[in-house]
Amino acid sequence: MTARVLGSSGAELTAVYVPAEGDGDLQLAEAVGGSGVPSGLPVRYARSGDSPVATAFRTGLPQWLGPDEGAANASVGVLPLGDDTDRLGCLVVVDKGADAFGADRRSLLELHADQVTTGLEAVAARVIGRAGGAVERRPQGRALLGPGLDALRGGAFILGLGTGRMDADAQVLELFGIAPQEFDGRVETLLARTVPDDVPALMAMVEPDRVSAASQLLSFRIRRPNGELRWLSLRCRVRAAADGTPDRMLGVVADAAYLRPTADEVAIVQRLSASLAGTTTTRDVSRVVAAALRAPLGAARVAVAELEADRFVVTDLDPPDPDAWPSAWRSEWRSEWPDASCHQLPTLEAALRAGQVALWPPGAPLEPGLEGVAPGGLAVLPLPADGRMVGVCLVGWDEEHRFGPEERSLLTATAALAGQALVRAHALDARHELTTMLQRSLLPRKLPKLAGGVAAARYLPATVGLDVGGDWYDVIPLSDGHVALVIGDVQGHSAGAATIMGQMRTAIRAYAVEGHPPDVVVAHTNRLLVGMETDLFATCCYVDLDMEEGIAWFVRAGHLPPLLRYPDGSTEEMRVEGGPPLGVIADGEFPLTEVGLAPGTVLALLTDGLAESASLRLEDGLRKAREALGAADPADAGRVAEELIGSAKRRDDDVAVLVLRYDGMRSRPTRARWTVWRLPDAVMHARRFTARTLRTWRVTEELDVALLVVSELVTNAIAHTQGEVRLDLTLAGDRLRIAVNDASPRTPVKPVSVDWESTGGRGLLLVEAMSASWGSVPLSGGKQVWSELALSPRERLGCGDAEEVR
Repeated sequence: MTARVLGSSGAELTAVYVPAEGDGDLQLAEAVGGSGVPSGLPVRYARSGDSPVATAFRTGLPQWLGPDEGAANASVGVLPLGDDTDRLGCLVVVDKGADAFGADRRSLLELHADQVTTGLEAVAARVIGRAGGAVERRPQGRALLGPGLDALRGGAFILGLGTGRMDADAQVLELFGIAPQEFDGRVETLLARTVPDDVPALMAMVEPDRVSAASQLLSFRIRRPNGELRWLSLRCRVRAAADGTPDRMLGVVADAAYLRPTADEVAIVQRLSASLAGTTTTRDVSRVVAAALRAPLGAARVAVAELEADRFVVTDLDPPDPDAWPSAWRSEWRSEWPDASCHQLPTLEAALRAGQVALWPPGAPLEPGLEGVAPGGLAVLPLPADGRMVGVCLVGWDEEHRFGPEERSLLTATAALAGQALVRAHALDARHELTTMLQRSLLPRKLPKLAGGVAAARYLPATVGLDVGGDWYDVIPLSDGHVALVIGDVQGHSAGAATIMGQMRTAIRAYAVEGHPPDVVVAHTNRLLVGMETDLFATCCYVDLDMEEGIAWFVRAGHLPPLLRYPDGSTEEMRVEGGPPLGVIADGEFPLTEVGLAPGTVLALLTDGLAESASLRLEDGLRKAREALGAADPADAGRVAEELIGSAKRRDDDVAVLVLRYDGMRSRPTRARWTVWRLPDAVMHARRFTARTLRTWRVTEELDVALLVVSELVTNAIAHTQGEVRLDLTLAGDRLRIAVNDASPRTPVKPVSVDWESTGGRGLLLVEAMSASWGSVPLSGGKQVWSELALSPRERLGCGDAEEVR
């Protein structure tokens, strides 16, 4: 039999050497066979010696010996057991003949060595489990073998990938309960004995896009003729033909009785299966899986995430307390869709690619995104369904946790059930998923960092119904130290509402960046919505805040009033004069309300889903929101938003909260402005103004660079535009900002290449070379081209605000 590894003819000798207790030499632990082969195997080998057994143990490389090097008229193979970090011993195989170990035979023996290693590790895990972890992780001597080497051995096969014909030895057939004379050489005969639920996983190993030259591992179940259910483990690798195409699969099958689940594990899987049968959404599936695993496994935390394109989207975290998770996980977790690229989490990406449960022991090196999730041990469960990976589940422990084979079996079964349930949930709520993905793409993933304050936002979709609403929020940095805060709500729950929401957010951002005052921004957005020919309307609250002076201008269009928390902890519902909702009256008026904010003030904007419902009056909801705002610690803006959101699990409407803690600026920027007259020597006057101002500000080292940038920007504005040109200088910390405003909306274009004969386009290249950063932003009726220069550290004295010069 060409695929023979440990055939039953008695013509081979197989032995295992393990480190002995005390001196650490390699001692013979067990031997099987030996009939017809001159063995003469020593009882011990010195680990530091030059024997093939010691060499294989030290180097981790198989040793293959012919008759001249090994026993007379016999070939010897020595294969290491375990990896470099935990070497268990060596497997020695002796066979008759001068050329007993061809290429295929060596590959099969290497796979068999891996199978023996897995079995021995399982025996060691059982010993540790019975001893309560009080013994050493790797038992020494003969105790390592547990039930004996003969019970751990397996059979081998060679499968022709083109023909489906299989050459299997007697041990493989015995494991499947098939008599050798009854085997017809067809792989379908063995698959007929496989439990139907495990057949897709076996077939996937030979799919064209899954075939790999690397070793693959799979555990599966078969039903023997007497009705006995048996666990088998399969290790295989693919060999290619001369033209590089996959030609045959070499595999080793062994009894994996240690994978049989206990009664408790069966009960866990049964309860999980029953609970998943009633789930209809992906969030429900995730919560059921987390609850089913965390308590029975004694885990500290469980996370479930879906795989969307190349991103992980978290659908449930258990426990829900944000303090139980690292900052990278809890930064936006309250939105119920924190996500990360697969490429930022290579541990999870590798587990998905392998399609198998991955276990990481305590202290294993993990990427920053997983640090703190599982200091005592981490289990990564890819969630399979329909031949692909649809998500991943993370199970983490705080205390040291050792993984046994039964636990791996439980996790594998759980992953299969969860994956199928996720696919079923997607089929049930396809419309909900579409609108949810649309909404995720329209809302900002992260809020910008602000000078003089901290902004945080949280969003929760409704839990009643499958349609998604149109709540949105945004934080828009503006020029001159201003920032715009926006929150709004489009009427209804549908994909149309989410679409209108995205258009409203985009329109408000565009009008705000152009430099329009708050009332004009809202009025323009109102007219835009009226002209969209939709029956939907929207409410909105827009705030323009001067971060330097602490002055805020509020515009309210049918929305809830803002809430303020003062530095002394008192709260107030602001009295902001309001206008009609957007999209109702084309010529609606939206009055401005001006309010001064002291450093330490917290501003909260919220949607009506938080303050009003069928069982909660608006007045009571706003009062509860004020109480939560007053009781929250303003030191953490994100936690303030979370306290406002509350812990209600059932929501009739979407909920959005936008919070800003205003801190004020410790050192205010210094500004100066110059109106450039269109005279022949306009650039000279602009340079003189710049030089005089920068000397007043004690900026001397970068003066020449600043004058060059001013010359190029002012020259371009005068040469290529009409109307007023203004030069703005701003000194903020270690940055000098030079900005030139003109009346042309055309953005300057940097030339792709400039040759010696070019007469234009060099100015922007000079600006780019001299600047730390530069760019162009649209303004109402024109644009601003700006450049920032990095300044060397210095003490700036006497840098009072410069007066505007015309």
